[in-house]
Amino acid sequence: MSRLCEGRVAIVTGAGRGIGREHALSLAAAGAKVVVNDLGGNVDGSGGDLSPAEQVVQEIKAMGGEAVSNGDSVASWEGAQRLINTAIETFGDLHVLVNNAGILRDRVLVNMTEEEWDAVIAVHLKGTFAPARWAAAYWREQSKAGKPTDGRIINTTSVSGIYGNPGQTNYGAAKAGIAAFSNIAALELSRYGVTVNCVAPVALTRMTEGLGPAPETDEEREMRSPRWIAPIVTWLASTESAGVTGRVFEASGQVLAVAEGWVRGPKHAPLEDPTQLGPVVEELLTQARKNSGMDGVPGGWPQPRS
Repeated sequence: MSRLCEGRVAIVTGAGRGIGREHALSLAAAGAKVVVNDLGGNVDGSGGDLSPAEQVVQEIKAMGGEAVSNGDSVASWEGAQRLINTAIETFGDLHVLVNNAGILRDRVLVNMTEEEWDAVIAVHLKGTFAPARWAAAYWREQSKAGKPTDGRIINTTSVSGIYGNPGQTNYGAAKAGIAAFSNIAALELSRYGVTVNCVAPVALTRMTEGLGPAPETDEEREMRSPRWIAPIVTWLASTESAGVTGRVFEASGQVLAVAEGWVRGPKHAPLEDPTQLGPVVEELLTQARKNSGMDGVPGGWPQPRS
């Protein structure tokens, strides 16, 4: 691999296993100095163990790279600040923040508990906001001081969030929120030389192994390997991506695509009388593209029971 990220300092959250581990290794192979953040919890967020992060650090050092571990919770305001400071204090700067940490508490809406909702929103949505906020504050100060920034925030959304998946109202809401957050943050941070983008990965990891049929062949397993997500993240982390911001990239072993956001579809002049709206709405829906399914293709969205 060419040294796309030579000399850059990157933080990857949730980097002890799965997709985050692949990000950390790929960034290190591209020349970045990496802060490997991982609380080391279970899929549902319980527990904690720094050893997965430490193992990734050792893998990076074995390949001649530089890395340090961090076990702070990204959902903690103070923990997120310590995470950003770890990069600055250890490596002297920060160029890239990859927000990847996540948990699952899947449940259909009618059975979901408040705690299951709050836990997922905290780790995914607040766990994206808090590190991004402290990183943005650092880059703003650098910019005000006249120093070049060229910062990157790369967030992790999901096809479950941008297209929808039953049983994941908490996870999907958080992931859709991350996509909206990224779009707005991209607008706000461009003045400081910072880009903000999203990746929607599809891969077989601890978090997803029970969500669908298991791969039956080596080829299927390879196509669902988390390693396919790392190339686009590594490129977005590089200086080459300076002109790309506010975008969502779908990434898997089957496709690399740009997901297009909400757009205004068919329209009609406003009406005051709600009794006149039936045929108007019917006509608008006839003209509009149907919602996309999990494959991103319009028309694949499950229809409600009649």
